Amino acid sequence: MSELTDLYREVILDHSRRPRNFGVPAGTNHSLEGYNPLCGDRFTVHLAVDGDTVRDAGFQGSGCAISTASASTMTEAVKGKSRADVEALFVRFHDLVMGKGGEPDLDALGKLAAFSGVAEFPMRVKCATLAWHTMRGALEGHAESVSTESTAE
Repeated sequence: MSELTDLYREVILDHSRRPRNFGVPAGTNHSLEGYNPLCGDRFTVHLAVDGDTVRDAGFQGSGCAISTASASTMTEAVKGKSRADVEALFVRFHDLVMGKGGEPDLDALGKLAAFSGVAEFPMRVKCATLAWHTMRGALEGHAESVSTESTAE
């Protein structure tokens, strides 16, 4: 578990200080805002979807280190994936931060496995999942913003 703790610190700190894909990618055709009223995190997720594939992903906004790092790693993870693969990754990540499913599959999750430590802090789960719920809503074509208070965490 020490390996995951070290990965958690490294990934969270790196991606919160230097978020990847911060901005609006060219060709964006799906966008949605997400808000966590408990801590003030607010992000807009932007996706460039071509047919069934997420070609590019970005985000704008501000939040705590966990929510920023989660948005950053999420945008890296979904690029080039089909909608079905993105949904499967959403479920896998959600189960991870909720503490479901036992030991995380490091090979399948990659850097996302670093968020397994969030399960130990239930108040931080909404921080870690905000961008993910927002991305899912954007892919589904939701018109109204996503709130962590309306998700089942």
